[in-house]
Amino acid sequence: MTPGGGEIVRGPAGGPATIKAGTKNTGGSFAFLEVTVGPKDGPPQHVHAREDEMWFILEGHFRFLADGRLFDAPTGSFVFVPRRTAHCFQNLGTEPSTILVMFTPAGMERFFEQHARIPAGPVDPDVYREIAASNWMEVVGPPLAQSHPDGATPAS
Repeated sequence: MTPGGGEIVRGPAGGPATIKAGTKNTGGSFAFLEVTVGPKDGPPQHVHAREDEMWFILEGHFRFLADGRLFDAPTGSFVFVPRRTAHCFQNLGTEPSTILVMFTPAGMERFFEQHARIPAGPVDPDVYREIAASNWMEVVGPPLAQSHPDGATPAS
C-alpha cells in the first residue's frame, strides 16, 4: 500500500477511517485501518467474538477501558485487547486525533464500511447495535464519555 492509499469511509468516531488492509488483500488474516477520532469521542463499550484488537496512538491522548480496567494511552502507546474482552476508548483531546487500528483475523473492516452507509448525523443506537451484531460484535455499555465523564485515568 502506498502512502495515502486505501478506501476512505466515514468513520464511527467523528472522523474518517481509511481501510489500509482487510479480508480481500490479507487472505482473511488481518485488518488494518487508520482512524481519526473526534475530540472527546470514542465507541460504546463492546466485545468482539472473533477478533483480537490492537491500537497504536499516532497522535493525541486517549484513555481505554478494558476488562474493567481504565488506563492512559498517550501518543506512541500500543494497546492490545484479546477477543471476548469488553472494551472502549476515548480521545481526551480537544482536537481530532489519529490511531492505527488492527484486527486479527480480518473482517471488522465490514463494520466500518456498513457504518459509513448510515446517513450523516446522530446514529440511532439500535442501528449501531444491528451493524455491530452482524459483524460478531456486541455493544455492552455506553461510551467512556458517558460511563466515566470526568475524563480521568489512573496515573500511568
